[in-house]
Amino acid sequence: MLPGLRPGQAATVRFEHISKWYGDIVAVSDISFGIPPGVTGLLGPNGAGKSTCLKIMAGLLKPSAGSVTVGGEPVRGTPKVYRRLGLVGEQEHVYPFLTGVEFVRMNAIMQGMADPDGATARVIAQVEMEDAANRQIGGYSKGMRQRIKVAAALVHDPETILLDEPLNGTDPVQRAGLISLMRRLGDEGRTVVVSSHVLSEVERFAQNILVIVNGKLAAAGDYRAIRDRMDQHPRSVRVRTNQPRLLAAALIADPATQAVRYEDDGWLAAETGDVRAFSTALPRLARDAGVRLLDVQPVDESLASVFAYLVER
Repeated sequence: MLPGLRPGQAATVRFEHISKWYGDIVAVSDISFGIPPGVTGLLGPNGAGKSTCLKIMAGLLKPSAGSVTVGGEPVRGTPKVYRRLGLVGEQEHVYPFLTGVEFVRMNAIMQGMADPDGATARVIAQVEMEDAANRQIGGYSKGMRQRIKVAAALVHDPETILLDEPLNGTDPVQRAGLISLMRRLGDEGRTVVVSSHVLSEVERFAQNILVIVNGKLAAAGDYRAIRDRMDQHPRSVRVRTNQPRLLAAALIADPATQAVRYEDDGWLAAETGDVRAFSTALPRLARDAGVRLLDVQPVDESLASVFAYLVER
């Protein structure tokens, strides 16, 4: 049974011994996994090979070795498979002089939709872009561009949807809307694959997680199993508050906190060996100290070390 699948699960996407190299540079090395219907997160630090895997799934890249199928058929060079795929790339692929409606409708026409206007209206409503649909994309924020790209990828009602870092640049409201949409698509029985380097985001929408580090598959399973393995490694968390000294004193007295330091930009950096206990204690300590939490972020360098830790185990 391929990693990523539970007993009895059928794979929509099958990666079997996939490698991709560019000269002496190996982007992906002998990866095998299966992705069932529902939402699967591709988790890993930047440069881990997630985007390469998504491009291979979409047929945009030919693997140097191995085979990939989507819906039981080879994806590359198979137009009927392309028609069942929706792709949102990490890089910008929009025309700034087009309005949101024009951009999505163009994709509907290219996909041969019988009612491009109806399909366009449906997906623009799905991503909650009705108010900005008639504005030029060049004037959109990063989060708005992400949502209109998602709409364009969904306009032909694909069975498999590939999303590369779709939450980058989105504000909390936009992020919540996209996460809700991903869940709904998965609940409908579609296969949704979403790449991210942020575990706290992935576990909000993905039933299954594939961890990729340095072009290799480091772990596969549901988010609880992945979280349990990751939480055994020391982590750093940045906290912004209106009264950092009071919060620092409260944190350092809590057994889940190993160390606290002030940073030049006014944030606190806390070290913890028990992420779950720290996450539970933080809001309680802030409340008891009478301070406001303004933002909480994992430290990327620490997250990268956690991924490396998974590979070593």
